[in-house]
Amino acid sequence: MAGCNLAAPVRRTGSLPVPDRLGVMTITAAHATATATATAGGTAGGTAGGTATAVQGTGQHQAVQAAETAQAVQAVQADVRAGHVQPRVSVIIPTLNEARNLPHVFAALPAGLHEVILIDGHSTDGTPEVARRLMPGIRVVNQTRKGKGNALACGFAAATGDIIVMIDADGSTDPAEIPAYINALTSGADFAKGSRFAPGAGSADITPLRRLGNKALGLLVNTMYRTRYTDLCYGYNAFWATAVPAFGLQAEGTGRVWGDGFEIETLINLRAAAAGLTITEVPSYEHARIHGESNLNTLRDGRRVLRTILTEWHNR
Repeated sequence: MAGCNLAAPVRRTGSLPVPDRLGVMTITAAHATATATATAGGTAGGTAGGTATAVQGTGQHQAVQAAETAQAVQAVQADVRAGHVQPRVSVIIPTLNEARNLPHVFAALPAGLHEVILIDGHSTDGTPEVARRLMPGIRVVNQTRKGKGNALACGFAAATGDIIVMIDADGSTDPAEIPAYINALTSGADFAKGSRFAPGAGSADITPLRRLGNKALGLLVNTMYRTRYTDLCYGYNAFWATAVPAFGLQAEGTGRVWGDGFEIETLINLRAAAAGLTITEVPSYEHARIHGESNLNTLRDGRRVLRTILTEWHNR
C-alpha cells in the first residue's frame, strides 16, 4: 500500500452469509495464524541454536516460513471451495468525476461485503464526498498517478480481503453479478474473467466496430497465449488476493509506468494467462454508462491494446 494516499480509511464490517453449522474463519485469519505459529517456532529454534548461526538460521527460517504460509493459504482456499471457510470480499471501484453514478452503483452492491474501496483520480465533482455520504464505511484512496491502471494498482495494494473484485463506477458493470464471480472462484478458479460474449451475456454499449476489434484482438491473443478468451477487453474481473503479484503492478511512485492507462484490463488478462492461473469466464451483461461521457476511443484504444499484446509477449 506504500505510495497510495488513503483518505478516511474506515473499514466496513460484516461477512457473507454461511450455514450455521460451519465454523467461519477467513483466509486472512488462517494465514495470520499459520504465520504466527511459524514465527513462534522459528524464534524458539533460533534461541536454542545460539547466536553463531543467527544469520543463516534467519534466512532458513524465512524460507521455511514462506513455504509454510503458502501451504496454509492453499489449504484454506481448499476449505473455502469445500464450503468450510468463508472468504472476505473487497470491491475496488476506480473513479474520476463519477458522483452522479455512485448512487446507482452502490445501490446494486450485494450485502455482506468485507470492504468497498473507492480509488479516486482527484475528481472535481465531489465524488469522494458523495461516496462517504452514501456509504459511511467506504474506504477512499487517492491514486498516486493518473490512469485507470494506476487506480487499480492502488486499490489492489489497499485491499485486505481474500477475494478482490474490480468494477466500474459508471454503471456499465452490474454489481449484482458479483456472487457469480465469487462462485467461480470458490469452485476452483484463480481468476474469474467477465465476458460480454459468453452464452447468456450481452452488451448495451459496445459498437459493431469495437466488437469486431475485440474479436480480432482476442483471436490474436488466443493464438499466441493458447487461451480461450471470448472477450479480451472487458474490465469486470475477480480473483484471489494471492494472484495480485502475478500482475506485476506498481502502485508507488509518481512517474508514469507501463500499465497505468486503459490498457490495464488487457494487461491483467495477459499476465493472468502467462502466470498459468486457472481462469473461468463469467457471463456478464454490460450496461450503457448512466451519466457522463465515456473516455473510450475505438481506434486509439485498439492501437493501445495491440501494443500491450505485443509488448507483453516480447517481455515474457
